[in-house]
Amino acid sequence: MTEYPAGLVRRPEDDAPALVSAHAGNRRRGSTYALWWFGFALVVVLLAWLSLFVGARPVSAAQVWDALFAYAGSSDRDQEVVVGYRIPRALLAVVVGGALGMAGSLIQRLMRNPLGDPQILGVNAGASFAVAVAVGFLGLTSTWSYIWFAFAGAVAAMAIVYGLGSAGRGRMTPVRVTMAGVAVTAVLTGAVRGIGLLNPDAFDALRIWEVGSLIGRDNSVLLAVLPFVVVGAILAMSLARPLDAISMGDDLATAMGVPVRRVRLLTIIAVVLLCGAATAAAGPIGFVGLMVPHAVRMLAGVGGWWLTAFSMLGGAALVLVSDVVGRVLVRPDEVPVGIVTAFVGAPILVILVRRLSSGTS
Repeated sequence: MTEYPAGLVRRPEDDAPALVSAHAGNRRRGSTYALWWFGFALVVVLLAWLSLFVGARPVSAAQVWDALFAYAGSSDRDQEVVVGYRIPRALLAVVVGGALGMAGSLIQRLMRNPLGDPQILGVNAGASFAVAVAVGFLGLTSTWSYIWFAFAGAVAAMAIVYGLGSAGRGRMTPVRVTMAGVAVTAVLTGAVRGIGLLNPDAFDALRIWEVGSLIGRDNSVLLAVLPFVVVGAILAMSLARPLDAISMGDDLATAMGVPVRRVRLLTIIAVVLLCGAATAAAGPIGFVGLMVPHAVRMLAGVGGWWLTAFSMLGGAALVLVSDVVGRVLVRPDEVPVGIVTAFVGAPILVILVRRLSSGTS
């Protein structure tokens, strides 16, 4: 056996200091991200607290405090407004925004599409159409009854968009998937409005819901959708790292030991749970899933599990702020949260498309 000089032989123990250093660096980054995450979570809690004061009926800090810790029942109108309407609305904004933020981060990595968003890719439109059918033709009015239609519509729309984007010659590209999603969204949105015109009673019930709104939501809506969002969130967190590998290409992900087909299926299930529940609760709120993951990447530069975790908080914060802004813009009426997010999201979509077409994104 040929012996080499000691200086030319790379022994396993020679790599130990580098591995220890890399592991320590990862732990430090993880600790930093955890501190930032908890700090951001505190900001979301403060935003939810502030949302309890804002509305057509001003409520003092003392009344909010008493409503939380010394509720006197329906004898105090201010406390009744806080407990019966604003607390469930704030909690629902957190749940819906967090669900849409996570769904956007999943879709963008699954389809390798920087323009991936539940609204743009037709997922929300499919859920909206199914709910409109349930309300307009079947007379279903409770969230518990039509949430299953929302899930079915989300699955069908995502399957159609995915099929159209991958049909024909050539491989599936972000532009093809986006165009298919825009087309499906346009058709289904028109169908929802047609149902409203054919059935005036359904139109009254869907008029505010179809633009994305938290107005009039109580605890029953929150309790109906919360279990589905929790399951979807657990799936989203567990799939974060395999999706990062898939976003680099199926062949590379397979070489890394990632079960691509199973991860894709579970990701679609997670997206359907998150988007279906959010749409059933608050209607089709657009652009949250598009904006939030990009903002997280630009501000924190994170990926994997942390991208999903920060997207959850970012979506919750965006919907909370949009809801509060909608209450302040028009008095004594309100602007639905879906309209506010559209005003913010449309310019961001134009910027992203321009960056994509110029090859800088």
